[in-house]
Amino acid sequence: MALTEKQKIFADEYLIDLNATRAYKAAYQSVKKDEVAAASGARLLRNVKVSAYIEEQLEKMRSERVADAREVMEYLTSVMRREKGEKVVVTLNKEVSKYIPDENGTMRKQTVKEEFPEIVGIPAKLSDANKAAELLGKRYRLFTDKLDVTGAAPVMFVGEDDLE
Repeated sequence: MALTEKQKIFADEYLIDLNATRAYKAAYQSVKKDEVAAASGARLLRNVKVSAYIEEQLEKMRSERVADAREVMEYLTSVMRREKGEKVVVTLNKEVSKYIPDENGTMRKQTVKEEFPEIVGIPAKLSDANKAAELLGKRYRLFTDKLDVTGAAPVMFVGEDDLE
């Protein structure tokens, strides 16, 4: 059985800020008192269909918005290999020269300088690539100190003489 229209509005509004009172008032606009809206909103959150719908929507949001481990590792690898880039704004200069007559009629060279911004793509900075490599190395434990401790070590208890 599907949600009613008002239950769906309530659930969608609740997902905005997780405020059941506000969501209830948005779905059921005839309710004016906060106490009534709070109690009714809490009751609706316990409704099996409503809570299932909210959980379903939250799961969709989680899967779309949160990077999983594989995505993070792929991103770090692409930064380390400097496959990722960034856009920066640079100011370019353009000079245009032309000959124009002065007040005596003599042709003089006049140069006009013009600056204009341009967006340029550059590869990831070396510092970013190094940090990505460091994070990947930590993930794969490439930088841990490996200690090989073998042998027998005697265990001595110091303190009371009558230990049993």
